[in-house]
Amino acid sequence: MSELLDMLSWLLLAGGLLFFAAGSIGLLRFPDTLSRLHALTKADTLGLGLVVAGLSLRADSLLEVAQMLLIWLLVLASGATACQLLARQCDEEGGDE
Repeated sequence: MSELLDMLSWLLLAGGLLFFAAGSIGLLRFPDTLSRLHALTKADTLGLGLVVAGLSLRADSLLEVAQMLLIWLLVLASGATACQLLARQCDEEGGDE
C-alpha cells in the first residue's frame, strides 16, 4: 500500500509541476494582459492544489495536511482577488500592453 501511495504522490507532484510550467509558458506567450493573467492564475492555482495533494499523501500528521490546505485556500482567495483587481485596472486604462 505504501508503494501505491508513493506512486500516486509522485504523479500528483509531477502534474502540479506541469501546470506550473504551463502557467509560466502562458504568461510568456499569450498576447494580451488579461489572457496572461488568466493563464497564470488558473494554472498555478491548480498546480499548487496538485502539489498540496501530493505532499498530503506524504505528511506525517493531520496538522501538516491542514496547514497545507489552509495555505492553498489562502492562495486561492488572494490569487483570484489580485487577478480581478489587476484586470479591472488594465480595463480602466484601456491598455493591452
